[in-house]
Amino acid sequence: MDEYLLIESQGPWGGPGAERFVDDAVRLRAAGHDVVLLLIENGVTAALAGAGHTAGSTGPEGAPGRGLRDLLDGGGRVWADAFSLTHRALVPEQLLPGVVPVEMDEVAARLLAPGARGVWH
Repeated sequence: MDEYLLIESQGPWGGPGAERFVDDAVRLRAAGHDVVLLLIENGVTAALAGAGHTAGSTGPEGAPGRGLRDLLDGGGRVWADAFSLTHRALVPEQLLPGVVPVEMDEVAARLLAPGARGVWH
């Protein structure tokens, strides 16, 4: 099983590329890979509980905002950069259940783990 750290820096308003990137994470997880999706910069806005279109808006069921929920429900992990959250005046209580705020030392450890593959969007 491969380990992936997918890094998304665009929010849901950044265009369809962000949605497709989240959908890629869902597909990798469904194929049995260990997947962590890290949301940084404006990407953290995708994890807001009330956003209504939290990336992946064309998920398998076609429902708005399915992408992050599908990833979490499928056993993937979603991390939100704590620095990016702070600089956007966001607090963890505003995030979708299951989204975990992380510091860069956790991200570095994951990226430097043997066999980890990093992909940045």
